[in-house]
Amino acid sequence: MLSISRGFAIVLGLVMLAAPLAASAASGLFVRQVESDFDSVAFDVNDAIVNRGYVVDYTGRIGEMLKRTEADVGADASPYVNAQMTQFCSAVLSRKAMEADPQNIAFCPYTIFYFERSDAPGTVHVGFRRLAGAETPASEAALGEINALLEEIVTEVTGE
Repeated sequence: MLSISRGFAIVLGLVMLAAPLAASAASGLFVRQVESDFDSVAFDVNDAIVNRGYVVDYTGRIGEMLKRTEADVGADASPYVNAQMTQFCSAVLSRKAMEADPQNIAFCPYTIFYFERSDAPGTVHVGFRRLAGAETPASEAALGEINALLEEIVTEVTGE
């Protein structure tokens, strides 16, 4: 009986370790982590976008908003030390996507998020939500190019 319990505990532990990865995959998120200070990661995200010739449209300071509104919503604390998202677009890739399916307008601008959790300071998570639209070959190909660009940026920033 002891070996069954130990085996169950091992399997349960493996499932719990895999759960965050499965959740990210199921939700369509691509997320990587880097041990760094938040401001450096924020700079690196912006730098990776600008160095590819794109213009940052907007940086949302999500963590600041949560902290500012804590009392208004009855919250005790934010889940983040810091949290932001940065938006930008590519005229070339967006045009391809929208010509393949006009509904792909929903995916412009692109968003990369990055955050440092309150319970794990010093580790910054960087990611994006994979784009998936109409299941036509042209639309899949166009959105695939955008996903590849976003994955390249996240990978550059995190070094993974």
